[in-house]
Amino acid sequence: MQKSPNCRFCKSPLQYTLVDLGMSPLCESFLKAEQLNKMEPFYPLHVYVCEHCLLAQLEEYVSAQEIFTEYAYFSSYSDSWLRHAKNYTDLMVERFGINTKSFVVELASNDGYLLQYFVEKAIPVLGIEPAKNVAMVAIEKGIPTIIEFFGEKMAEDLASKGKQTDLLLGNNVLAQVPDLNDFVQGMKILLKPQGIITMEFPHLIRLMEENQFDTIYHEHFSYFSFIATEKIFTAHGLTIFDVEELPTHGGSLRIYARHTEDETRLISDRARELKMREEAAGLMQMKTYSAFSEQVKETKRKLLHFLIGAKREGKSICGYGAPGKGNTLLNYCGIRTDFLDYVVDRNPYKHGRFTPGTHIPIFPPDKIQETRPDYIFILPWNLKNEIISQMAYIREWGGKFIVPIPEVKIYE
Repeated sequence: MQKSPNCRFCKSPLQYTLVDLGMSPLCESFLKAEQLNKMEPFYPLHVYVCEHCLLAQLEEYVSAQEIFTEYAYFSSYSDSWLRHAKNYTDLMVERFGINTKSFVVELASNDGYLLQYFVEKAIPVLGIEPAKNVAMVAIEKGIPTIIEFFGEKMAEDLASKGKQTDLLLGNNVLAQVPDLNDFVQGMKILLKPQGIITMEFPHLIRLMEENQFDTIYHEHFSYFSFIATEKIFTAHGLTIFDVEELPTHGGSLRIYARHTEDETRLISDRARELKMREEAAGLMQMKTYSAFSEQVKETKRKLLHFLIGAKREGKSICGYGAPGKGNTLLNYCGIRTDFLDYVVDRNPYKHGRFTPGTHIPIFPPDKIQETRPDYIFILPWNLKNEIISQMAYIREWGGKFIVPIPEVKIYE
């Protein structure tokens, strides 16, 4: 009998399944033509929920070093994400008085998409980013960046050099950390006595209620409810004093944390209210999590039913965007070139490559104008409004958009 894995936070045995999406390749491992006939590694996408701390999680099949040392995701290719980053910097200046005397550190700073807006305000910054190819873009923009993984050891080193921070932020990084305890303890060490942490991550309750199973992939080791996040931060001497619910990535949380011993910021009504709402939604009970699995299977059935019908009618379909979430969806549903002729993406890194597992060729967006497909299948559905507006010209030939999540919907 297979031994249960243990929870990455509290070390309890994991016995409850949230969803099992079968086997899948790493979602950002785009293939070059010469790799198509070589062996491709697939790993289980089986998400467990810990009955003790309620953290939803995948086992660590592949090390973070293997996934993130060279990375295909550049944050600056999404206009709406850049606006989100700029609005955040304005909010921090306005709400917490972050200014030219402050020091701002971003964990997983990517290509400098966010810190550039603090730099514009002459606020001292430091980026920490393990993916060298992405970090070099930030460095070329003049954003100081350490190319390494963050944890306790680095935090101690920076703190010993007087580099503690007034504002420590991380957007969409907490889910991508296999050793949560080392990472959160590192934040505790790096934060000034009255400093503030903000972290953004997809909200588990949104994932479940809106059927966002495609946001599950190997790069995302954990899936957070507010309740589980609070337990983790509390265990490391940090208190979450406020929370915002954001529309990004299909529904995210931005939590605000401080040292537990810093009582200058009171816990907000928003934080208390969200915790009560999660409890009312049944997130303390295992049966709530087990219902998600059937919902996911039904979405797959409906999507394939639509695609099979469209192909039988002789319709041409291409994909827009080659994000990580798209590759989970394509692999779980078994969608290859029998359904999608090709995929387009704005990121030149992906051009001429193929999607992992499903081997669909990736082209620049102007390929759509050239081939005039009947349908554009939007894989980064969280950006659907931006993409539908950018690609409005497909209506010239009667083209339509397919959005697969929460369930198949056609936009004309």
